[in-house]
Amino acid sequence: MLAEGAYWMANIYGYARVSTREQNEDRQLIALRGFPVREENIYLDKLSGRDFERPQYQRLLKRLRPGDLLVVSAIDRLGRNYEEIQNQWRLITKEKRADVVVLDMPLLDTREKGKDLTGTFVADLVLQILSYVAQTERENIRKRQAEGIAAARQRGVKFGRPRMRVPEEFARLVADWQGGRIGSRDAARRLGISQDTFLRWAHGR
Repeated sequence: MLAEGAYWMANIYGYARVSTREQNEDRQLIALRGFPVREENIYLDKLSGRDFERPQYQRLLKRLRPGDLLVVSAIDRLGRNYEEIQNQWRLITKEKRADVVVLDMPLLDTREKGKDLTGTFVADLVLQILSYVAQTERENIRKRQAEGIAAARQRGVKFGRPRMRVPEEFARLVADWQGGRIGSRDAARRLGISQDTFLRWAHGR
């Protein structure tokens, strides 16, 4: 996909993403290095996938030039849903005119297919199918989680932190507070709770 008259040498970049800071990115990095992608050309985000305002991903997009190659371990590294994956694929291959290799799906490799109309059509079709399947599976997982939580609640399982016990002195201090003999901040301090908690309890919430 290198534009006619371009004088720069094509670069190979890798992108890895984990959705939370607790996840381990080693598997993705090992796969990228094995391609091989040079260490200084690997970009990693440890952030939520809620949007694409991800600093490393944005830095990578700014560096991509026609003929460059972007390597990812899996198609879902490009987006959280079908629409986002499609948009990023279009941005990289059509607007940036760079190539893409998806390591766990050999059919998604535009290096040679980009020169062949049939190959391009096959890659785009496979991408659409995989993106749809990935989104459907995520939706099914969320549905199963919601159904599991609902079933657990029906069995009496309680979620979240247990409710704090109301101290024995609470009723007396509420009466003093209502009578104007003590402030809510002071009452909360004597009970060892926050002022917000005291007021919430006092108002029966």
